[in-house]
Amino acid sequence: MTPTEQRNSLLAQTLIKNLNRRHIEACYCPTTAEAAATVLSLIPDGSSVTWGGTMTIRDMDIPQMLRERSTLEVLDRDLVTDAKEKQEMYLRAFTADVFLSSANALSEDGVIVNIDGNGNRVAAITWGPKKVIFVIGLNKVAPTVEAAVARARSTASPINAARFDINTPCKIDGVCHNCTSPDSICSYIHLLRNNRTPGRFTVVLVGENLGY
Repeated sequence: MTPTEQRNSLLAQTLIKNLNRRHIEACYCPTTAEAAATVLSLIPDGSSVTWGGTMTIRDMDIPQMLRERSTLEVLDRDLVTDAKEKQEMYLRAFTADVFLSSANALSEDGVIVNIDGNGNRVAAITWGPKKVIFVIGLNKVAPTVEAAVARARSTASPINAARFDINTPCKIDGVCHNCTSPDSICSYIHLLRNNRTPGRFTVVLVGENLGY
């Protein structure tokens, strides 16, 4: 085991303990391949499943793996381009059995931080789908909740802004300006600090850099 692998394993165990303390199930996978297999194993046959605007899930090719599994009802938001159909797909996510997401940051004491422009992802995380599975690379871990929010706003958001046809200050210079732009993708800041529904949340930690 390399020093990095050793550190990741130790960090993951600390995170699992702190997530469990918040009544959130968690496990650690050293590689993305193991993580993808774990995610698929957590989705029972016959489930309806969809995902949020997460590059982590897409980079792991999980949507394609779900499409190839004939025993699932896949609510595939990636195949919808029309604005009205997209809105309908967002609403259907609330009735899904399983919702997949990543996180913009995770504090060492187990608080999951996400930032949204439209709010559909953080809304589904908060309420609706029966099960929410997070896949989070250890590159997104920050020492404190404040540092996790800062990471989400100053690192993840400017990179995400570069993906979209929007006009925000961070897209121009890569720096968060705490803007109130109509195109802001930081309209909703979500902190998941505790779970009141047993078994609803599972975090799959991954010992590789994933997403932004």
